Amino acid sequence: MLIITGYIHVDPTHLAQFLKELKALASTTRRRSGSIAYDAAVEDSRSGRLLIAERWVDQAALSAHLQAADTLAFVSRWRGKMRSDVRKYDAWNERDIMDR
Repeated sequence: MLIITGYIHVDPTHLAQFLKELKALASTTRRRSGSIAYDAAVEDSRSGRLLIAERWVDQAALSAHLQAADTLAFVSRWRGKMRSDVRKYDAWNERDIMDR
């Protein structure tokens, strides 16, 4: 499994439009093959900071999402209007949070 997490920063004056477009993208993305979770939360609306959390079954599923027309269009529309500190992590030892 792959975990994608980190922060996206958007100018607060564009945050409402960004969230509207992200919500539409998320709705489609959650139905994609290999998508386990795709979520974003506004952490600080005054600074335009969002927390991103995604889970994918494998790199092929993530790559298909990143190459999908709607994903590419979203990134193109927001290029230069957002900055990202989002990273990808491999998760090889998944278990319940209370397990040691």
